[in-house]
Amino acid sequence: MIFIDTSVWIQYLSNGEPRLVNRFNQILEADQVALSVMVWLELLSGASHNELTRLRRVLSALPRFYPADKTWTRLESWVERAVKSGQRFSAMDLLIGSIAVDQNAKIWSLDSDFKRMEKLGFIELF
Repeated sequence: MIFIDTSVWIQYLSNGEPRLVNRFNQILEADQVALSVMVWLELLSGASHNELTRLRRVLSALPRFYPADKTWTRLESWVERAVKSGQRFSAMDLLIGSIAVDQNAKIWSLDSDFKRMEKLGFIELF
């Protein structure tokens, strides 16, 4: 399973770089795409009024995952480890990462913060 971050979705939905779109389609066709509730909300909140209905329909076909108690417990330890190593991350990115870990999934993102999270051993990137 691959949790696709908002940064990749934006490129995909705007018909961005052809290799990215092609790879995205392959993952989608293989039923490997997963959504954290935060990415789902980010995508919907960034949509225009005209795009909202279509985007909601597209996203509803994908499995959506929510934080569990263990998600929050892990976040607390990640924040402590990040601070000790001089790193800072948004709560949203940490939450996306922790939900992916809950599902033993990788994250596909264009956001360099996720690369830093992987270097600390928090997540695994696709």
